[in-house]
Amino acid sequence: MLYVVSTPIGNLGDITYRAVEVLKSVDLIACEDTRKTRILTGHYGIKTPLTSYYEYNKAAKGDYLLRLLKVGKKIALVSDAGTPGISDPGFPLIKSVLEAGGSVVSVPGPTALISALSISGFATHNFFFEGFLPVKSGARKKRLGWLKSLECTIVFYESPHRILKTLDDMKMVLGDRKIAIVREVTKKFEEVVRGTTEEAIERFAVKGGALSVGQAGADGGKYPRPKGEFVVIF
Repeated sequence: MLYVVSTPIGNLGDITYRAVEVLKSVDLIACEDTRKTRILTGHYGIKTPLTSYYEYNKAAKGDYLLRLLKVGKKIALVSDAGTPGISDPGFPLIKSVLEAGGSVVSVPGPTALISALSISGFATHNFFFEGFLPVKSGARKKRLGWLKSLECTIVFYESPHRILKTLDDMKMVLGDRKIAIVREVTKKFEEVVRGTTEEAIERFAVKGGALSVGQAGADGGKYPRPKGEFVVIF
């Protein structure tokens, strides 16, 4: 049986009692980064063995995990943070287990997109989750043009080294519209920036707090690089 276990996206106290019980009871925990998961398991006294399962070994390791499941082993799948299968390598394993006739059980808990959306101030009854936008600007602008046609709240993730480039592309394609950006949700330096696209660009390009002083941006130095992981909502 494969358990899809949600883990905290920042604050270790956000894990559920059931998640801790499952992680203690299974035969193996498959995780993106054993170093990060070991922080969680150490905090809760979980002694279950860990094995890596991430983007670059998911094919070979997925086959290995599937063989273990077929002989009756119980495995918990966790991501670095949040719910496995949401914009991470977990989906192929889940799909393979189901196609093989295995059982997949959800152990629900935190996910960054819902946490951020709930405090954004935007409508929550109808929304579209994009995951991550394309890395290259041309493809990103094209995708933003498609998203522009949707009549609902849009949510996507962005990395610290691309957030300012993405905001620039958003302003070009979508105009200077109202947005909300949630940075480091549930973590010590959680921040919610509500305003226009231009105001967000100024916030992360000029002001302190989110900036790593003296660190060049991914564009070669035009911007300092903001810290943290971002959820963007418009």
